[in-house]
Amino acid sequence: MQQPPFRDPAVPLPDRIDDVLRRLTLEEKVGLLHQYQAPVERLGIGAFRTGTEALHGLAWLGPATVFPQAVGLASTWDRDLVRRVGEATGNEVLAFHHKDPAGAGLNVWAPVVNPLRDPRWGRNEEGYSEDPWLTSVLAAAYARGLCGLDRHRGSAPAILRTAPTLKHFLGYNNETDRCTTSSNLPPRVLHEYELPAFRAPIEEGVAVAVMPSYNLVNGRPAHLSPLIGQVLRAWAPDDLLVVSDAYAPGNLIAPQAYHDTLPEAYAHAVKAGLDSFTQDDDRAEATLGHLRAALAQGLLAEADVDAAVRHALSIRFRLGEFDPATPYDDVNDNVVNCPEHQALAREAARRSFVLLANDGLLPLRDVTRIAVIGQLGDALMEDWYSGTLPYAVTARAGLAERCETVFCEAVDRVTLTAESGPIAADPAGGPLGVGERAGLFDLFDWGGGAYALRSVTTGRFVSVDGVTLVNDQPGPNGWEVRQTFRMEERPRGTLALRHISTGCYVGAADDGVLCLVDDADQAVWLAMDVVRSGTEEAARLAGQADVAVVVAGDHPLVNGRETEDRMTLALAPAQDAVVRAVRAANPRTVLVLTSGYPLTWTARDLPAVLWSAHGGQEYGHALAEVLFGDADPEGRLTQTWYRSEQELPDLLDYDIIASDATYQYFRGVPLHPFGHGLSYTTFDYAGLRVRLADDVLEAEATVTNTGARPGVEVVQFYTHQQRSRVKQPLRRLRGFEKVRLEPGESRTVTLRLPVAELAFWDVTRSRFVVEHAPHQLMVGRSATDLRLSARFEVAGESVPPQRGPLRASCHDEYDAITFVDETRVDGDAVRSDAEGAWILFRQVDLTGRTRCVARAGSTEGGVITLRRGDPLYGPPLATFPVPRTARYGYHSVEAWLEDAGGVQDLYVVFENEGVTLAGIDFGAGA
Repeated sequence: MQQPPFRDPAVPLPDRIDDVLRRLTLEEKVGLLHQYQAPVERLGIGAFRTGTEALHGLAWLGPATVFPQAVGLASTWDRDLVRRVGEATGNEVLAFHHKDPAGAGLNVWAPVVNPLRDPRWGRNEEGYSEDPWLTSVLAAAYARGLCGLDRHRGSAPAILRTAPTLKHFLGYNNETDRCTTSSNLPPRVLHEYELPAFRAPIEEGVAVAVMPSYNLVNGRPAHLSPLIGQVLRAWAPDDLLVVSDAYAPGNLIAPQAYHDTLPEAYAHAVKAGLDSFTQDDDRAEATLGHLRAALAQGLLAEADVDAAVRHALSIRFRLGEFDPATPYDDVNDNVVNCPEHQALAREAARRSFVLLANDGLLPLRDVTRIAVIGQLGDALMEDWYSGTLPYAVTARAGLAERCETVFCEAVDRVTLTAESGPIAADPAGGPLGVGERAGLFDLFDWGGGAYALRSVTTGRFVSVDGVTLVNDQPGPNGWEVRQTFRMEERPRGTLALRHISTGCYVGAADDGVLCLVDDADQAVWLAMDVVRSGTEEAARLAGQADVAVVVAGDHPLVNGRETEDRMTLALAPAQDAVVRAVRAANPRTVLVLTSGYPLTWTARDLPAVLWSAHGGQEYGHALAEVLFGDADPEGRLTQTWYRSEQELPDLLDYDIIASDATYQYFRGVPLHPFGHGLSYTTFDYAGLRVRLADDVLEAEATVTNTGARPGVEVVQFYTHQQRSRVKQPLRRLRGFEKVRLEPGESRTVTLRLPVAELAFWDVTRSRFVVEHAPHQLMVGRSATDLRLSARFEVAGESVPPQRGPLRASCHDEYDAITFVDETRVDGDAVRSDAEGAWILFRQVDLTGRTRCVARAGSTEGGVITLRRGDPLYGPPLATFPVPRTARYGYHSVEAWLEDAGGVQDLYVVFENEGVTLAGIDFGAGA
């Protein structure tokens, strides 16, 4: 029997998809629009599921190789290494898929490309960098490994290893109220900062899918963004699959209240570009029912369904599902945590370490006894998107292979006593309650007021089972972490425990068993007595060792993770106290920070500080290799480390330009700058040469290892436009090169930068523009340690004065306004948040203009005034009364201009809160 064309690999892919579409009924097509795509048995088409987590190794499906967290992989600044980690992860996904196709799908939900704008973001560990270009470069490398792109030929593979999905589109850096907050993205921030992170992986064809984010952007849910079709799909060389985030489609009616009914919302989502609904887990029927209702009500046409199904099928074809064989059919369990992947995990961890400070203590020499100290000294943590550790080499274990070690967890051992008696733990791990003898508990401080208690009797952590306190968990874990508590002061030195996950207090039942209660007045008042001070023990052991290594940091599931932002950058207070005490006891102290985000600490005279993200299964071996100098610390920071959260704008302020945020605009002196990282040797820079030829900036500089040992340098190139119509970044990363040099060895590093890359988004014409302007090229070791610079002139264009029409969202500056959706489908507008709010349009040519028309609306009515030169005292040019309208209703309100000739800086002043403006146009009088 002859095979249908869609099963013939020799038939062009678009024709194969067309063939399947012709054979499918409308009902069968609708069945393909859910995460769990229904099989079409009459055509021999099986079930298919989107979504396997593979952020830094295969996750959630059992033991598999665990690599460093994404922000740690990024700190290597090594494209090829990141690609190899992606390749290893892709092969392990394939192995699980071949064993259980239903459990491990080949559409992987990685990498995360949201620029790390604010280090307090709970998901900071998932991203790569605060720089969008560096993010895109590293994301493309990881996706290239996942999908199997031929790195030598640079061409897309005929068959994908896996199908990578970029997360999360768009403007997503807050967990606080993430489903209801709207990210304000002015046009320049959108086009210069947010969108570029997505571009390279999509344009290169290595990321074949995208997931929108939970939040709204400029008032419109990201899942309904017109940019999906207008920008993302315009970049993609092939079909781009768009999958929803989990349960996000349902948010469109509640809590977002953007549509009144789910058929209406789902129809809008499909038309906006959503192809796959991740809703209700594997229970697809409700979603499919709403899509059928949308079709029946005329909200959705079969052509809309066909477009979505085409994208869904394209991925399956490119994964080789309908081919007789693929290059990956022989991949099996032997690759999972194989020796090669273990070695790669060790290499990635070793090369990710960043040496933040060093007075010569490192690398360690003549050391026979090390005190390993800290909550993270003998523990490896799994984050929400990591795999299950197949084994764990902790800091203690890794260092113990090199010399004698003593260990101190450095946590307080305490007793808890209620008025009715001491609190005891059930030796079998059951309920906690009032007993005859006090139980002993170890107290862990994870920062942000989050504490965990571990029973000394059982070695298990206190958790909540239903409403009862038990001690049966290995540590904080799960989507809803139920093992952490806050301590609230009560009279006479007592405290109450408040369960963080539920917000309930710890009380006692009639039989004395501890349980959760809603009312704070029912909380048990507990006296906490320290039996053994972790700080004092740490100092004692540190004083008896040649070197003290304090391993401190965060727990990836506590005080900063998905659903939870951090409020502070500070290291947990108890851990910080341990660092100070150990440093006082032993001047040869190394602080080893392990965290998914930047931290601050109070001990300023530490001789050496080393940072890495949570490094996966080989962390301890990698740490030992760096501490003892087997390898040069290669890592460099991909984020600014600020001195305090006080230096940051509001968490929800996405306008990095106006708020002077990220290394590009920050004017302060950071704790550690973007790109920072020390070596065990020294480097000299010389001979910077710059020339422009054929619209390409070519630069080269010579780097020499001036030290006595081999070393690794990450040479970083930055530019700054010195004159411009608009506010320009102080510096912007344009390229980097990682070089390994022997003592005395020199290497010439080069940069080739197309002049077009120097463009910025011109709000007056809604396009990129390269201005005629002088620029400075800088090269060095970090964003602030710049060793050489050279000036060059770009012969670009000058931005002419504006004549209108003026889009309200395309202004130059603003105060007290919010970006909102002009309509539910497309366009941006602005809304005033206070009386006297304003937007500024620079250099508006009003020559010959005598009247203007504003397209505006307000549910309460209002007034808009045009002023020249100043929002408060500038001469008024026109006043518009804004009538009451419905939310998306606009009136075209006309006014005559007074004394408006020539080129003006035009302020649009909102005299009332809640006025929405879409745009202003000008004309000559009759």
